[in-house]
Amino acid sequence: MHKKSSGSRRSQRTVQRNKETQEDMLLRLRRVEGQVRGVQKMVEAQRYCPEILIQMSAVHESLRAVERILMKNHLQHCATEALRSGDEKQAQRTYNELTELFYKHAR
Repeated sequence: MHKKSSGSRRSQRTVQRNKETQEDMLLRLRRVEGQVRGVQKMVEAQRYCPEILIQMSAVHESLRAVERILMKNHLQHCATEALRSGDEKQAQRTYNELTELFYKHAR
C-alpha cells in the first residue's frame, strides 16, 4: 500500500487509498473549508461570541470525522502491511508510530 516518493524519510511517503475513501475525505474537507469561511464571516460581522464558538465546535467535529477515516485507513492498510511484512524493525517503527498517533489524537 505504501509507495515511496523520491525522498526516503517516512513523512514523504505517498499512499494509494481506494477512490471512495479519498472522495469521502475530500468532500468532508471541502465542507470544513466552507465552515471555516463561515466562521470568518461571523467574526468579521462581530457576531455574538457563543454563536461563533458553537460553529467552531462543529468545525472541530468535522475534522475529527476526517481523522477517524484516515486512522481507520492507516490501520487497515499501512500498519497492517508493515506488521505483516516480517521485518522486525519496520514492525517496531509501526508500533511506535501508532502509539504516538493514539496519544496525539486521543479525545
